[in-house]
Amino acid sequence: MGMVVVISLPLIIFSIILGFGCYFLGKHKGRKEAFTTAQVFGVPTPPPGSGGEAFSSPPHKQPDNSANV
Repeated sequence: MGMVVVISLPLIIFSIILGFGCYFLGKHKGRKEAFTTAQVFGVPTPPPGSGGEAFSSPPHKQPDNSANV
């Protein structure tokens, strides 16, 4: 019974240390990538071969509710 605890305890401790190591290294890498590459939010580019025109939606209009009065 004691042999199982002696063999399993180092494996458990190693797994915990490995988990913390991966967590902190991944956090450091993610923060480094966030500072070096900027996220661009905006209108997507049109697909190639579509004529180079940007997609535009029809203008939004509110419905005329004068008939409901």
